[in-house]
Parts: sequence; C-alpha cells; structure tokens
Amino acid sequence: MTPDRMTSRPRATNHLDDDHLRTALELAAAGVPVLPLRQGKVPFGNCRTCAKNACGGRPNMKVAGPCHCPDTCHAWAAATTDTRVITSGAWAPAWRQAAAIGYHPGGMGLTVVDLDSAAAVEWARENLPATRTVLTTRGEHWLYRGAMRSSNGVRPGVDVKSLMVYARWLGAGTGRMANLPTAVRALVVKKETTPAPGRVVSSVPERVDWDRTVGTGCRHTEGYVRAGLERGLALVRSHTESGAGSQAFGVARFLAVQHAQCPGPCELDALGWQIVAAAVSVGVPEPYARRAVTNGLRATERGAA
Repeated sequence: MTPDRMTSRPRATNHLDDDHLRTALELAAAGVPVLPLRQGKVPFGNCRTCAKNACGGRPNMKVAGPCHCPDTCHAWAAATTDTRVITSGAWAPAWRQAAAIGYHPGGMGLTVVDLDSAAAVEWARENLPATRTVLTTRGEHWLYRGAMRSSNGVRPGVDVKSLMVYARWLGAGTGRMANLPTAVRALVVKKETTPAPGRVVSSVPERVDWDRTVGTGCRHTEGYVRAGLERGLALVRSHTESGAGSQAFGVARFLAVQHAQCPGPCELDALGWQIVAAAVSVGVPEPYARRAVTNGLRATERGAA
C-alpha cells in the first residue's frame, strides 16, 4: 500500500454509526490503520483486563507487551487494517458509540503536520513545501510521505503526528503528497538549553525516553527515576472513570519536586509525555492532559519565583 492510495477511495462521513464503520472498512482496504473515537475525538478507554496496563500493552507499542485483548484498548496501538477485528463483536459497542474515526499515520508511513490556527497555516505556507492538505475545524492537516517521531507543540498551533499517535480522519484531502521534508523533521529536534543554577530544566519537545544521556544534570539514579515514573503512571491509569487529569497533574508535580534540588538539566519533559499518554489512554483529552502535566512540571518553578 502506498499513501497516495488515499487520494480517491476513502470518503469521510459523519452521520450514522454505520457510516463510520463503512468508512473505516474502506480505509482499511486502502491500508489505513483505523480505530473508533468516542465523543471528544478521543479513543475509548481500556477494558478492565487492560486497566493500569496490567496486560503489558500491545506488542506494537514502544515497549512490546503480551496484550492480546480483542477490544479497542491502548488508543493508537489498537489501530488496524484487519477487517475481522474492525467488524468483530468486541469492537461493535465502540462503533455504536463512535463519534469519529481515528487512524495511525505512522502505521502507514505518513506524517501529519496538524496546523491548529490560521496563523499556523500561514506559517506553514511560508516555511514548508506544499503537499496534500485536509481541512480541519480550526485549520489544516498537511500530509507528507514518510514516518517520524511525533511531538506536540513544536511551535504555536503546530503538532507533528506520525509514530505512536492517532489523528482524526477528516477525508482524503486535496493536492499531491510530497515526501517528508527536513524542515518538518527539524521541528522536533531536541532544543539545547543552558540550565540556571539550582533550577530544573525541562525542555525536551519530542517523545524520547529518559536516561542519563538525557538528564545529564540529574542527581538521581536511572532506576530511581524509572521506579517513580512507573508508580505515577499506574496511579493515572487507575482513574478509568474520572480524575485522571488531576492525577496526571499530581504525578507531574511530584516528579518536579523530587528533582527540585538537582543542578539540572533533568529534562523532565522526557517523563512528562509518558504521563500525558497514560492520561489519554483512559480518556483524558490530549490538550487537557498536556496542560495538566505542563503545569505540574512547572509548579516548583512558580513556587520558587
């Protein structure tokens, strides 16, 4: 399957549940990995078996797990082109409640530059090569051929969606798809920072794992940091009904406090994106989760000001 097969076959519909399923099957036939989205344009939460990630996660996630759950668990990682799964009884309740269709861009070798405002669109027209575009509620999706690391907030109103995320299906778009340019890859390149004495610097915009090469100024061992993070992620994932956003803020703030006395940089954003992902996996809208985690990580800075 080549991404250009998206040109004419699939068609977005937004009326009946049957329309969502029909469109999803058309997309799957074209090689687009799809998943149902509920109200709020977010994935359905994990089932009881997968709650708190007790199943170990999907085999196609960053850390391969043994999960064989037939349900729509684990957000983007549930996206599939298998029509037997899409039409299965396990997915049927989700399609009956579906408000939209999501897809995994990186799973089909695509990158979506999500432009969330008129100003962001204008910036893209001046700085990025023309490519296929899809109109959104507040801006445009620019689609490029090639997969890469995903990152949110790479500049005002701009997110990059490719590997390990989902995007909302809004139609095939118009225009000829260009190859992924260096200018887009450069948007998620790690920014180098110079830490202020006694302050924790947290400035990793892309989704990278924390280790000693990232947190070069951290006084804690890698095992200590990872253990604290895993406990926090478990707490967030345990709030399957409500409160996950507040818990994400609390976990982020706790981590920030633990690192407040480090010389820095500790690069806490390399931990923060995992807290955001945990919150999203249990139904918290991604913008809210990002805001909660960012506020939590910055809490000690505000207190020190």
